[in-house]
Amino acid sequence: MPYLAVATTPPVEPSRPALDPAAPIEGCAALGYASTGSVAFSLPLEGLPGFKLILDGLGSTFRTGTITRSGVTLGILRIQNFRARAFPAACLHAWADLRQAGIAITPNSVREAAELRWFQDMAAEIRALRHTGATALVVDIGNDSGGDDSGDWTPRLFTDKPVRSARLLMADASDAGRYFADEIRDINEALAATQSHDAKAALTDARSFFSQQTAAIGEHRCDLSWVWREQRAWSPTNCNRLLSAGYAGGYSAGLARSALGDSKAAAALSSASTVQSFFGSWTGPTYVLADQRSYSSAEMFAAVMQDNRIAKLVGNRTGGDGCGFMTKSDPIILRHSRLRFRVPNCMRLRANGTNEEAGIVPDISVPPTEGESERARAERALLAITNDLAGASRKPH
Repeated sequence: MPYLAVATTPPVEPSRPALDPAAPIEGCAALGYASTGSVAFSLPLEGLPGFKLILDGLGSTFRTGTITRSGVTLGILRIQNFRARAFPAACLHAWADLRQAGIAITPNSVREAAELRWFQDMAAEIRALRHTGATALVVDIGNDSGGDDSGDWTPRLFTDKPVRSARLLMADASDAGRYFADEIRDINEALAATQSHDAKAALTDARSFFSQQTAAIGEHRCDLSWVWREQRAWSPTNCNRLLSAGYAGGYSAGLARSALGDSKAAAALSSASTVQSFFGSWTGPTYVLADQRSYSSAEMFAAVMQDNRIAKLVGNRTGGDGCGFMTKSDPIILRHSRLRFRVPNCMRLRANGTNEEAGIVPDISVPPTEGESERARAERALLAITNDLAGASRKPH
């Protein structure tokens, strides 16, 4: 990061020009929509014999294709990033939706519509793969640096069974207070809008939980100076200056489609319910292709898929970034050197109680081999998947 000069006068923020409804390309660019990762598959599947490209990931939101091995047609879906702003096509599609519906084009309306359109496009492209004859899906998150909570929401598109989010812990500090305040605000808005008795009861319980956790900030401090001298295994029973924050998606670990009969209340309790209309877009065998460059939200996606037995992970152990940050906060600035740094403020725990920061270990390991080309490793990954499918089909039901 370059050295930042000390401001002698308050910085002046330029005004933002209004978006021109007739100029979606310029508007999406102004809002920061730009491809932030390679749309190509993380292994060069496109260059293998028999591969058929369906969508290129440039004019479309995602890159997709099919390839047949051992009589099995695999549908392949590339997720280059778990952040809607990394997908200009999602913004352009959302812009067109807003204009058709007669909704004003504003930064907020475009961002909200683009987030939903990201999931809508994914669901549509999953259906298209099924219609082309795909009987198993490969979801490629290799070289995916992460993003936002969509890593927790997305697994619900690949199953019609209940899905549990990871347990969330927050550092016992002011950042936790900001996160709890955001949760309480959303809960209060849902409470004010709902007429459902069940929804009101669930929301009241959630508000009470986050209020109690807010009051507990700073109450359970302990000496952690040993961290500068030694490493110790994580233990939830030892003092660790962490507070329970529910689950990655909110107070609830997850809700079924149409739970409580109130979509706003459901989303306030489990944010994944925001996209509940797309739950269960695919229910067949699924594999997640990951590597050591899969981080953060990509790891959240991989862990939820693996822990809920929605998919098997193929490739390499993920990078081990873990949760990272649940709130935006200013960096710590050292007084003399002006060095800036940020300290992660959260932790996500796997179903077995381990920390995602350890990385997600693949069910089917396909490590690089000395002298092997990437094309050859891509073919080996496909062979491993089709062999696993064949083995599954031979097992008694």
